[in-house]
Amino acid sequence: MAPMTRNRLVLPLALGVVASLALSACTTRHVDLKKALQVTDVGTGYFDAGIVEGNKNKIVPTITLQLKNVSNEPVDSVQLIAKFNRIGETEEWGSAPYVQAIGTTALAPGQSTKPVVMRCDRGYTGEQPREEMLHHSQFVDVRVELFGKYRAEGWVKLGEYKIARDLLTQ
Repeated sequence: MAPMTRNRLVLPLALGVVASLALSACTTRHVDLKKALQVTDVGTGYFDAGIVEGNKNKIVPTITLQLKNVSNEPVDSVQLIAKFNRIGETEEWGSAPYVQAIGTTALAPGQSTKPVVMRCDRGYTGEQPREEMLHHSQFVDVRVELFGKYRAEGWVKLGEYKIARDLLTQ
């Protein structure tokens, strides 16, 4: 009879511990990405995407950046997406797939991420050399809007940048 009594005491205690751990795991703090992170070391240009169908050269708008934690707390689980628009047009021209810029290992205060590269899924194609494509009369400049998301919170605009008319090889 003693083992049964002990089991009756241990079970509610164990359930209480499990419930408390589950509740603490569900509780997350809010991080204002615009205040916690700074976009730094931004570089833009057109990446040489090689030769595509029809033996044409292709270049795609690209942005490279780093995120710096300017808050006093570690920041983890940040995703980025990029929306590319041709200047003068209102609808989205292309996008870059989301990137896990900061994973589950938190970025400490004052630290920066490794460079993050985001390339548009659309670009320009032509038979002329890539450098000449950047100066073609029908070439339209592109801008990129950068959005970040902390964990399951909503997307926040972190910045907007014009893509430089520079040819990138990396």
